[in-house]
Amino acid sequence: MKKKRPVNLDLRTIQLPLPALTSFLHRVSGFALFLFLILMLYTFGKSLDSEEGFNDIKRILFSPVGKISAWLVYSAFIYHLVAGIRHLLMDFGVGHTLEGAKRGSIAVLVVSGFLMVAGAIWFW
Repeated sequence: MKKKRPVNLDLRTIQLPLPALTSFLHRVSGFALFLFLILMLYTFGKSLDSEEGFNDIKRILFSPVGKISAWLVYSAFIYHLVAGIRHLLMDFGVGHTLEGAKRGSIAVLVVSGFLMVAGAIWFW
């Protein structure tokens, strides 16, 4: 028995619910952290090589581009952490209903947004 339903595969027209969007962003932030890990390990290794390498990394990180890069890493980490806590709570049965998922998604966006703004103030 085949159902003849229209299939919409155009991702630009699909309206995701807020819990799905926050879950998707959690995956994106995790992938971004994985990519940033390569850069962070390189800078850490270079800073430990010599005093000159340390001063080079320090100069880069205190430049505007370095501060923005560090804030992006911080923001990805904060969002991934807060959304991960939400997922752990859902595994324990907290907020797994439709209404609870919506409230949890709003809480993730508000808390991570507040911490990102606080981090931006701290970086500058």
